[in-house]
Amino acid sequence: MTEVGAEMILLHMDNSPYEDGRSLDNVKLLAEQLRKATGQEMPLYSAKHGPTQTRISETCDGRYQCVMCKHTMQRTAREFCKSLGCVGMVMGDSLGQVASQTLRNIRAENTGLDFPVLRPLIGYDKLEIEEIAKNIGTYEISILPAVGCTLVPRGPVTDAEPYKVIEFDELAGTDELVESSVGSVVRVS
Repeated sequence: MTEVGAEMILLHMDNSPYEDGRSLDNVKLLAEQLRKATGQEMPLYSAKHGPTQTRISETCDGRYQCVMCKHTMQRTAREFCKSLGCVGMVMGDSLGQVASQTLRNIRAENTGLDFPVLRPLIGYDKLEIEEIAKNIGTYEISILPAVGCTLVPRGPVTDAEPYKVIEFDELAGTDELVESSVGSVVRVS
């Protein structure tokens, strides 16, 4: 996959009970294929994210559920990265593919993050990303059946405001949620 780069560590955010339980199995298969494609060890960890999702749904504007979900996932990943001495994180965002990946939402999700986030797929469209996945052997795994998130709102915000993310951080107690999520991290493969 790459001939130069950085050592990778994978982090799965366990969205139980808001998914059907198959996502971790699928992620383990993806991790194994990525190891084969890159020749890297790539340890896979998992952190509990369901309790965070519950708190967000109880305290924040429902239209912001996805933005706050990604915001807290990134904050959790940042803290986990720091605990391992990592200097950045990589996300699979592709601009405009879903509501949480509009430019305004990405900006809001990164509010206060202050940590490098690389998005190598940001300018690719869906077909280009599928072609890359086919070339490295992850495409068939990525389309395995699984129920994603059952908390996705009917009308998610597409132009999130950073000041709202800050307000919702306080309402939800995001610092404590992130600390709990990082404390739940376990290596799964």
